Amino acid sequence: MSASKKNSGGNKSHHSSESNSGLSTPKSGSKTPRSASKSRITFARVANKIKMGKKVEKSLKGEKNQSAISQDEEDPNKTPEPYNCTGNFQADFTELCRRNSMAAIPPVIHRARPPTQAAPESSKPEKGKDKGKSAVPEPEPEPEVDPEGENAEPPPKTYVVKDKFEYFKPCVQVEMENYDKPETVTEIYIRGWKIDDIMMNTLKQCWSVMEKLHTINLWNVGLNGETLSIMASTLPSIVNLRTLILDGNVVTEENWHELITDESPVQNLSLRHCGMTDKGAKSIGEALGTVKRTNTKLVTLNLAGNQISDQGAIDIANGLRMNRTLMSLSLASNQIGDKGAIKLGEVLSRFPLSHEEVVERRKQKSSMGSPDRNKSPPPSRRADSKDRPGSVRSSSQHDKSDKSKQKQSAKTKKDAGKGGKEAPKEEEKHDKSKGKKDDKAAAKKEGGTSSRKASLVADTKNAAKGKSKGKDKGKPSQAEPEDMGDSSFINPLTDEADFIDGQLWVPGNRLLINLNLSRNQINEQGMAAILKAMQYQTTLALGSKSGGTGLMRICVFKNKISSEHDIVRKINDIMLPKDPFYKPPPQTPEAESTS
Repeated sequence: MSASKKNSGGNKSHHSSESNSGLSTPKSGSKTPRSASKSRITFARVANKIKMGKKVEKSLKGEKNQSAISQDEEDPNKTPEPYNCTGNFQADFTELCRRNSMAAIPPVIHRARPPTQAAPESSKPEKGKDKGKSAVPEPEPEPEVDPEGENAEPPPKTYVVKDKFEYFKPCVQVEMENYDKPETVTEIYIRGWKIDDIMMNTLKQCWSVMEKLHTINLWNVGLNGETLSIMASTLPSIVNLRTLILDGNVVTEENWHELITDESPVQNLSLRHCGMTDKGAKSIGEALGTVKRTNTKLVTLNLAGNQISDQGAIDIANGLRMNRTLMSLSLASNQIGDKGAIKLGEVLSRFPLSHEEVVERRKQKSSMGSPDRNKSPPPSRRADSKDRPGSVRSSSQHDKSDKSKQKQSAKTKKDAGKGGKEAPKEEEKHDKSKGKKDDKAAAKKEGGTSSRKASLVADTKNAAKGKSKGKDKGKPSQAEPEDMGDSSFINPLTDEADFIDGQLWVPGNRLLINLNLSRNQINEQGMAAILKAMQYQTTLALGSKSGGTGLMRICVFKNKISSEHDIVRKINDIMLPKDPFYKPPPQTPEAESTS
């Protein structure tokens, strides 16, 4: 039993060894499916790694480029390209604010206007269409009812209600000539938010290229001396600017005179409620006019609601001595007393010249009397005869001229002897010249009648010219350009003067036609000086070259003197007929019959 078991165990071991030897020793030249699948997997992995490597390289390159771009953008040392304004205010302003890294950019909007009511449609039927038909009235709209059942109020028609946060939000309001063309901005309004140096420089760049801009209104924007200087420097580049309103800006430096220099085009300047004292009034008075120079562009000046006292009024009056351009001046709601009013009245009537003004007057008169004084003398002929004195040279010149005259007379005689025709022509010319002289003498004898005839002839000629111009409207005019007069400024120092008590007195300022002195501290003495100036302007006909009609409107109410005082009544009686807005009361039939 044991032997058989051993044999069976040996057989089993033998079979197992054979099977193991069969697995471990495969046939040469054959591959199993497991090894093939392994090789495929490894090849796919390698290919995927190569593809992924290329993608990683591309992504790295893109990240490098983006980082370089971001570094360029974030580089503070790199200067950006300068922006050239195009004249489109909204686009230029927004872009410049963005470049200045402003946190909030004020929007540019159209200036609010009261809502316009639609014109009522005519109920008349059109011609030829609905002649027989009667117009059917439209039913009235039913009133709106709120949730509680009561009639709701209709929306207002004279104003538009906005949210308070939207209303007070900083913005720039503009008026345009044509709302379809953004480059036609004519007026700019900024209200109630501070303009610092950066914002003023931004506005300066925009304004300098705006061709249609003629009005700038900056109310209560917190200007200071520096921002005011920046604005003043850009005014000459705004060619069509005419009106500048800076109300409500208290500037401690008071450098307001920079706005009305010779280069500034501003014609209407308003500085109401700017806290101006006598310091600012003095600088403005000097900018209006001195002995050496005067302002020839500013037409209206509003200084109401400031802190100008007598000394400031005196300085402004000194500026009006030489200024002959300003036509309207408002000094209402200030602190002007009798001294300032007396000085203003003196400038409006007539005033004595100071020593400096007398010297300048003599210079002006001498330059007007001898225009060739400053010209260089004619070239002398001393180079031709250096050895001879001037007297000998002049005598020889006389001899030469006499000899030339003799030669000319001899030639004329020869010509007369040859042809005998030219001599009578010269005699005829001589007779004609004699006739002209006789006519001139006769005209002088006739005196005023000849001048009247000449004026009538001139009038008829001008009328004929006007008719011919009306006929040939479309044709280009071939006539000479009309003389528009001397555009140069006439210095008031060259006016006629009176010598009184050892002083030269010249006519005062007659170009100022509107003066507002209401709500000041003027009493009887100052008001009497103003009355005297008004009487002088109305009664005396001054032959001043600067011309002018004198004051046509003056406001003096709410001063220390009562409005019922005799002086105030006399001023009103003199000035009321001169006021261009005055309409006399209609006369009753009884008054007409008595007159």
